[in-house]
Amino acid sequence: MATTKKANNKLTNISKHNLLKAYKLMATAKTLADKYEETFKVVSKYVHATSRGHEAIQIATGMQLLPQDYLSAYYRDDATLLAIGCTPYDLMLQLMAKKDDPFSAGRTYYSHPSLKEDDKPKIPHQSSATGMQAIPTTGIAMGIQYKELRKIGEKHKEAPVVVCSLGDACITEGEVAEAFQMAALKQLPIIYLVQDNEWDISAHASEIRSGDASEYIKGFPGIKAMKVNGTNFLKCYETMEEAIKYVRKERKPVLVHAKVPLLNHHTSGVRKEWYRDDLDEHMQYDPYPFFRKQLEDMGIKKSELDNREEDARLLVDDHYDKALKAEDPSPQDLFTHDYAPTPITEEKGERSPKGKEKAVMVDSALFAVQELMEQHEECLLYGQDVGHRLGGVFREAATLAQKFGKDRVFNTPIQEAFIVGSTVGMSAVGLKPIVEVQFADYIWPGLNQLFTEVSRSCYLTNGKYPVSMILRVPIGAYGSGGPYHSSSVESVVANIRGIKIAYPSTGADMKGLMKAAYYDPNPVVMFEHKGLYWSKVKGTDAAKTVEPDADYIIPFGKARIALETSAEALENGETMTIITYGMGVHWALNAAKKFKGKVEVVDLRTLHPLDTATIYQSVRTHGKCLVVTEEPVNNTFAQSIAARIQENCFEYLDGPVRTIGSENMPAIPLNSTLEAAMIPSAEKVESVIAQMLVD
Repeated sequence: MATTKKANNKLTNISKHNLLKAYKLMATAKTLADKYEETFKVVSKYVHATSRGHEAIQIATGMQLLPQDYLSAYYRDDATLLAIGCTPYDLMLQLMAKKDDPFSAGRTYYSHPSLKEDDKPKIPHQSSATGMQAIPTTGIAMGIQYKELRKIGEKHKEAPVVVCSLGDACITEGEVAEAFQMAALKQLPIIYLVQDNEWDISAHASEIRSGDASEYIKGFPGIKAMKVNGTNFLKCYETMEEAIKYVRKERKPVLVHAKVPLLNHHTSGVRKEWYRDDLDEHMQYDPYPFFRKQLEDMGIKKSELDNREEDARLLVDDHYDKALKAEDPSPQDLFTHDYAPTPITEEKGERSPKGKEKAVMVDSALFAVQELMEQHEECLLYGQDVGHRLGGVFREAATLAQKFGKDRVFNTPIQEAFIVGSTVGMSAVGLKPIVEVQFADYIWPGLNQLFTEVSRSCYLTNGKYPVSMILRVPIGAYGSGGPYHSSSVESVVANIRGIKIAYPSTGADMKGLMKAAYYDPNPVVMFEHKGLYWSKVKGTDAAKTVEPDADYIIPFGKARIALETSAEALENGETMTIITYGMGVHWALNAAKKFKGKVEVVDLRTLHPLDTATIYQSVRTHGKCLVVTEEPVNNTFAQSIAARIQENCFEYLDGPVRTIGSENMPAIPLNSTLEAAMIPSAEKVESVIAQMLVD
């Protein structure tokens, strides 16, 4: 590599070509920021931030990344994007939310990239929520490590690295700590690049942290810490070169803490002059004139630098004019890429093979996962206590670690956010993770990742990065589990668009839906009622079924008629339908025994997509409808079903749609008498059926 003399006569290994390339990139980043200020009334329609003050460390990083690498760039990283090969036009298409925005097709903010191009590092979905990127990006590194251990996937001359860009203020996030913990524990090949400008928005570092990232990371042994003056491009390049080489070779994590000034607004909507009293001080550390002086001191002619500045100005002006004239999305573009197409569209395989005994539901799920892991090495399972010692608190993963290895079926720390959010990264590198939240009551810490990262990835990357994962969630009241092991949470989860939801009531449906979920390229939540796992609850024998064969699969969005009415009762107008799912199916089946032939039971099997065709057909046939849920009724998914029925089947109804569920109390008490009073039962459902058939 060619060398260039520094001012102090020492040599740098950075070639003149790369130095001038870096200078043009820095000039381009500055010119972008200047252009946005100059045309503020035009570009401020959509919020944006720029990299002013951060350019040196960003360009030093981006220039050294390879196409096999992965990058998480946060919303101030436009200089990084320029350095990996994005053009000002690319960035401006997103700035103005244009149809041809290569990242999101006009759906998300400036510098929220997603890239899947052969000649650039890969960038999965990037959200605005600061710190949220740490978990998905660490999931990428975990996926790369798994593939290297298993020797699967594409081989590269230089091993890939993962770079996660973070602002220092987000280091206080609990989810960032979860990411650091797993990187340290598993020794993952990732670089956390922390750009510290000492500002949150208007909150200064002195108000919000006890120490910076380089001090904080000492609490995570095994992560190498490096510090650099982020305003000095030469130092930044050398530091990132060292960090990248270390990770490529040693396959261990690094945190690089770069001290930088913030020279522009927090965002275009939060102006620096509103709250900053240190602007003059920060301007003294502007990396742009500092880098120019370094280059001049090295003997590079001013004309060469001036030419690159002029080239940058002309490029930005030209790309701005083109972007301004580019086409906006059409209203129809709103409705694309909410989900990736699934290949599973019809029921296949043998549901009830002859000569087999009935199996409990938990075993049907276990055998489904086992068969998938036997066929697909990219399938792996992790969560709390699912590893080799226990195999899950419900034994739902028993023997799997012994059969497939501890690197493939493993325990995680108690950190639901990481369990859920890491699947974004695992999926991005071509894996299919099956993960578990131990109880539905503990899903709440994971909802941040499920909502912000998992569910929106396909839509906000314009279809480039659907998240292919299965989240298993044991749910429901069973055997006096009390207030923290009994909750039903489907209504909250059903309000997260971009995911699919299964809630089987039998072992056969569990296995068929688990297989469908695996082959579906979208994220799937599997609600699995704990009371049905072993059929120990009175009246749940119907959950035990003959185990379907290995090829059995059920498409999502296809309900099952669990109980039919008789022709005689239907002819006499004495029938009704019950729409339900999960444990509600068994309450309904047992309650219907007192009304032979008069009750149809529709088992939804999946909550999204919802089989409205079967629901409406059943309601139109019978004229009376009861919706049964285990959740407290008010503001629930069940009530939304009732509303849909009344909107679409009103003229067929003989009375109002009724809904029954748990009492509207904050939690399920531990005492068995109080629990019974709280949740539905076959007897309670029976009472409502009797009233409705008489009315």
